[in-house]
Amino acid sequence: MTDTSASSPRFDSLEQEAYLNLWRTYDRLRAIEDELFDRFDLTAQQYNALRLLKVVHPGTLPTLKLGSKLISRAPDMTRLLDKLEKRNLIERQRLPGNRRVVEVGIAPAGMALLEELAPLVLECHRRQLGHVDPTTLQELVTLLHRVRLPHEA
Repeated sequence: MTDTSASSPRFDSLEQEAYLNLWRTYDRLRAIEDELFDRFDLTAQQYNALRLLKVVHPGTLPTLKLGSKLISRAPDMTRLLDKLEKRNLIERQRLPGNRRVVEVGIAPAGMALLEELAPLVLECHRRQLGHVDPTTLQELVTLLHRVRLPHEA
């Protein structure tokens, strides 16, 4: 029987081995996602922002709140939104009562793009994880939540 409590000699610790496996898995899965979004001159971050704005449509979100809801942190939220606005995928407006707050909403072109992407994103996820049975996927989701929980804001 193999001792699974000891890390492989290639790693300094079991934590390092787990982390590097997460990173490698993310890299492989992200390559599939990038292949899709590159065809639409879109990043995963931009897609995620559009998806979040669709949820609140016809409402809007303040820029800071949108940034806090993104799956991964966006260091330059302004540039991300500038690119989406330049393509007429979003609309921004400053509130008259507080000019520092910028509200962001999805534009009709953004809604149309998400509609076009919807079946392609589903297929992308099937390519990424379709080989894993539903029970194992649910276990993975539970484990990932557990790992991430102490590091969430």
